[in-house]
Amino acid sequence: MVSSGHAGDKRSDAVLLCESGSDPAAFTELYARHVEAVYAWLRARIAWAASDLTAETFARAWLSRARFRDERSGSALPWLLGIAANLLAGAARHDRIETRARERLGLPVDLAHEDGYTEVEQRLSPREALKQHLDQLPPGERDALELRIVEELSYAEVAEQLEIRPAAARLRVSRALRRLAVSVPKEES
Repeated sequence: MVSSGHAGDKRSDAVLLCESGSDPAAFTELYARHVEAVYAWLRARIAWAASDLTAETFARAWLSRARFRDERSGSALPWLLGIAANLLAGAARHDRIETRARERLGLPVDLAHEDGYTEVEQRLSPREALKQHLDQLPPGERDALELRIVEELSYAEVAEQLEIRPAAARLRVSRALRRLAVSVPKEES
């Protein structure tokens, strides 16, 4: 048998995943086999984020490699594309949630332009005023909001940090955003 990590490795993807716990080079071989296909699949759907989502796909695959079920004659590609599809759906949900939150707060939906940042800065200045609004939030909501928005953690990571379920983390962030939408005054036109 060819040693793991070398071109021409004849082991199936299932075997590589199984052995990757004690031989990280086995996962390196799996990555080399499928990274281009996963990247191409993601690039066809969301070109601007394909690199990041490809990296996240393999990170998630590494973390969940023990759950792989060989349903395709040893090929892990369908499994990897399933992970990529879930990440893609999650990214779309995340974008929709953030867009709705910005709309509820009366912030510009597209913050890519400097004018958008200027408007946000004007609405939230001085920073101390925003801090006062944040301090008025219930501690659980404030913590969830800070982890999600400031620390940019996923809802699963927020839930883990706060020792709650992901659904509860989403609810806390949503409630905090609604409270801020009511308490932060909109700029007068």
